[in-house]
Amino acid sequence: MSVDLVVVGVGYVGLPLAEAACEAGLSVVGYDISPSVAAAVAAGRSHVPDVTTSRLRAMRASGFTVTTDPGVLGTAETIVLCVPTGLDPSGGPDLAAVRGAAETVAEQLRPGTLVVLESTSFPGTTDEIVRPILEKHGLTAGEDFALAYSPERVDPGNRRFGIRNTPKVISGHTPLCAKYCAAFYGRFVDTIVVARGTREAEMAKLLENTYRYVNIALVNEISIFCDRIGVDVWDVVHCAASKPFGFMPFVPGPGVGGHCIPVDPKYLLDKADREGTPLGVVHAARLVDDRMPEHVVDRVTRLLAERGKPLGEAKVLLLGVAYKADVPDTRESAAIRIAVRLRELGADLAYHDPVAAAVPELGPPAADLDEVLRAADVTVLLVAHRAYDLSRLTSTARLLFDVTGQVPGEEVVRL
Repeated sequence: MSVDLVVVGVGYVGLPLAEAACEAGLSVVGYDISPSVAAAVAAGRSHVPDVTTSRLRAMRASGFTVTTDPGVLGTAETIVLCVPTGLDPSGGPDLAAVRGAAETVAEQLRPGTLVVLESTSFPGTTDEIVRPILEKHGLTAGEDFALAYSPERVDPGNRRFGIRNTPKVISGHTPLCAKYCAAFYGRFVDTIVVARGTREAEMAKLLENTYRYVNIALVNEISIFCDRIGVDVWDVVHCAASKPFGFMPFVPGPGVGGHCIPVDPKYLLDKADREGTPLGVVHAARLVDDRMPEHVVDRVTRLLAERGKPLGEAKVLLLGVAYKADVPDTRESAAIRIAVRLRELGADLAYHDPVAAAVPELGPPAADLDEVLRAADVTVLLVAHRAYDLSRLTSTARLLFDVTGQVPGEEVVRL
């Protein structure tokens, strides 16, 4: 008995994809190596914020399940790989999950199947890394099975754009593979964009996120300069954004975080360096973005010193340790780097986050927000979760340092 889709990796990318396919009437099964993920779905508990528990239960009612048995891959009409691509200990690309998933699929792959990679990686990954693994048991891509690449465009917490109304870039190992891929996604995505080949689609994804990375670095560097010369960077951005052409506003922050923006440009840099064409602008952006947590620590230190309080004798409260507002994900969060550095410098540190779970390296979070607000010599708002009452923060905190630019009032110190 076959199923329309098996999603490999049921996380931030895989579960929303499965939901969109279920809503379109496809039969969908998830495959994940994590027993806890399979158990949570079986119990009707969503582990991904963008898929609510009620929607997960609707998926379950339509037949959706998650299994740790790779045998299910042999029943799939289409297999989509949604596994993470992170960084290794040296800071380079880590494709272990992609290789592992491809090895597992290869063991179960049958003729006629469409295999799609959605994981972000450098140009050549689909054809030079995934394809040889899938072909090792005698099947040939483009002849016995279809092979495609379609970069994920999931934006956690985005209430406006989801799987269906976000244009889907697709590509194929051959033109026929691309047609199969377009037909598959066309069942539940409104707009399909066909790339010339898999390398172009892989590069498009890296360009999207590197564009954000570079522009975030630009505005972060401008914010550092504005701090030095006494200019309000938030007013600068507000005024520049009034231009109806030729400018797209980005805002400064504590540094980039999450599963994409801090990681994907490093895949591009690694590939460019190996090809002998280093990307100077992207390298420079990396230096700026990596510098921002230290800049925030420096601002906190100076604010305390202006009030006669050495950092080593101060109580510092950080609000928000997730990498973005209203999302519990703490991967690559700049807030954690800031917290670790403040502790290294001797600060008596507390942190609070109404969305994210406790961060092991920081210990348990503060339970009573009002109590720690009143006790802290300086409170640093790093993430403006909707759960925070900004007027309450202003009235209760002894000194509020707003890194987000969201808190109104002249008494607030901003980045």
